[in-house]
Amino acid sequence: MRRYALVLSLAALAGCVSQDTFRKKESEADQLRKDWQSEQARAAELQGEVDALKDKVRADESNLAQKETELRASQGRASELQALVDELSTSKKKLEAAKAELEKKSGEYEQLAGALRSEIDAGRVELTELRGKMTVKMKDKILFSSGSATIGKDGRAALKAVASALRGVAGKAIRVEGHTDNVPTAGGSFPTNWELSSARALAVVRFLQEKGVDPTRLAAAGYGEFQPIASNETEKGRSLNRRIEIVLAPAEGAVPSGPSAKSR
Repeated sequence: MRRYALVLSLAALAGCVSQDTFRKKESEADQLRKDWQSEQARAAELQGEVDALKDKVRADESNLAQKETELRASQGRASELQALVDELSTSKKKLEAAKAELEKKSGEYEQLAGALRSEIDAGRVELTELRGKMTVKMKDKILFSSGSATIGKDGRAALKAVASALRGVAGKAIRVEGHTDNVPTAGGSFPTNWELSSARALAVVRFLQEKGVDPTRLAAAGYGEFQPIASNETEKGRSLNRRIEIVLAPAEGAVPSGPSAKSR
């Protein structure tokens, strides 16, 4: 009996020890489970951060690629703008050169206009300038009587002033052009307006040469009735069409006005 009680006591003791151990192990297991869950949560959190960083890197790479594309486009536009600046600079230089040339021509015009001022004011001469070409226009009634190619007294006086002015203009070819209206000639020495306009132009050329204008710069042309500046339907228009035009244009190989070049 005593032996049986001892066995029961030992069994009870062993049971107590096993239960305590079990609870301890179970507690340790719970803690490990909690630690594992905590690590799982931390790992998930870290994975989220890694994924976010990857997304940011991809976004940054995309932004970088976009910025590089924008940079190349900007560099292209900068090159185009530089080309435009260069072109504008060249155009500016050309415009400045053209302006200087225009001012030079205007100076020649003013010089000729000053020399012919009295004739212009009296209405015997008109002076125009267009694209570097100056034209001295004289009505035929000032120079010639109807159907004639002989220069009259008033015409000679006016042409004398023109000749004096032309002697002071260098570097120009001088072409005298005869024009008529469309009224047929009466025959005789001038069968048509061609002959009449040509004869009048030649008469003016000869007079200018006599008054000292360089003959190597002179030329004559007759245009008849075929270059009117007004309608031939009215007397006023026909009067405007009957004219002598002395055209001054740049001469090829002409020596420009100004001091002569030094001999070499």
